[in-house]
Amino acid sequence: MEQIIRTQRPLTGVIRQLRPSDLPRFAEHLLRLDDQSRRDRFNGLTHDGFLQAYAERSFHEGATVIGYVEGDKVLAAAELHERAEASEPTAEIAFSVEREIQHRGIGGRLFQRLVAQARGLGYLRLQVTTHSNNSAMKALARRFNAKLSFQQGETNGIIELNGETDLDADRRAPTDLGRRATGKAIAA
Repeated sequence: MEQIIRTQRPLTGVIRQLRPSDLPRFAEHLLRLDDQSRRDRFNGLTHDGFLQAYAERSFHEGATVIGYVEGDKVLAAAELHERAEASEPTAEIAFSVEREIQHRGIGGRLFQRLVAQARGLGYLRLQVTTHSNNSAMKALARRFNAKLSFQQGETNGIIELNGETDLDADRRAPTDLGRRATGKAIAA
């Protein structure tokens, strides 16, 4: 019997906040999403014109977009959209990962970066909405302590950010950095 071994190409990109000049690359990323990935991201099928307008609206309305970038291509993105109508500082989050790099940890790394960015912007709550069959997104949201509920054919999640942050824990942790830092200082 012949065994087929599939190798995955190494991930060589970086995760970074997308700049306004990255708008065309973000739009190209959305347009490259296959039908299932589009359905997972937008809770239904979308046409190319909608995706182009969505990308432009995201950048022009002040959304924070963090991308996984290889070369000059955005291959995955995490978005933070303010929900100004909410009583507490709240943002809705969304993720898209192109098929060939799915299930390789990119979504989790983008999620971590997005949560840190949301805390830095002072948000207290994040919302995520996906269709009921998007098991990858539901699992990812659960990893970040989302409280999930099912309403009107969608899964809705709330992530509370008002708990202790990693920085709070770091401030209380005993370190000997202070002792090491009292050595000689060298001016450049």
